[in-house]
Amino acid sequence: MGKGKLAKFADMAANPLVVECPFWQFQQEGFTLKGRWLEDFFHNPNPITLELGCGRGEYTVGLARQFPDRNFIGVDIKGARMWHGAQTAMNEGLTNVGFLRTNIECIHELFGKDEVAEIWLTFSDPQMKKATKRLSSTYFLERYRHFLTDGGLIHLKTDSPFLYTYTRLMAEHNGLPIEAATDDLYNPSYEVDEPALRTIRTYYEQMWLDRGFTIKYLRLRLPHEGTLEEPDVDIPVDGYRSYNHEVRSTRTTGR
Repeated sequence: MGKGKLAKFADMAANPLVVECPFWQFQQEGFTLKGRWLEDFFHNPNPITLELGCGRGEYTVGLARQFPDRNFIGVDIKGARMWHGAQTAMNEGLTNVGFLRTNIECIHELFGKDEVAEIWLTFSDPQMKKATKRLSSTYFLERYRHFLTDGGLIHLKTDSPFLYTYTRLMAEHNGLPIEAATDDLYNPSYEVDEPALRTIRTYYEQMWLDRGFTIKYLRLRLPHEGTLEEPDVDIPVDGYRSYNHEVRSTRTTGR
């Protein structure tokens, strides 16, 4: 039997790589690390990358191993999952990685202007029923503009055809520069220019690859200027659900 949730939460509270900040806390007390992550947490001047919805933290830790001259923060609300990455980073003595347990809807309240250089969205829930819940939606992009550097990078890696198509159409509709896009990342004919794309694989990514599904990747830049709006287009929904293969919806299209 795996380690119990209560024990994991105790480990998280004692792990110096973990910052826990529920909504009520920073609403009442503020958040002292906002704008001071480099000075007070990492103690170095290197750029910060966020992984939003980091789950078990495999990608955050993998990036930290590959790029010791950058800082990485995995963000999620589910501490029991995040425990795995936090423990691994602690055991390996990684000093360029941290984990933030909070609601991603509040992420713009926890980082200062231009404090983050890039964002990774790895296997996020496609949220096919409501655009504002998608981590690549204009609703969230407006939040990212509060702390992402002007023209900062956003990486999307997904098993969902719906989320990949939506994000590409959203970027095209708003004139956001797309630097890379493929609906089959592991196709030998596709030349990657980002080492982590193929060398770091999460548990679920490998599971989908083993089942014959393709992995999609898109990288765009987010300028500070310009009004963002959702594309008015119907997109075929996915017929399967990440992790447990359940059908998400009886609808055939979404927006």
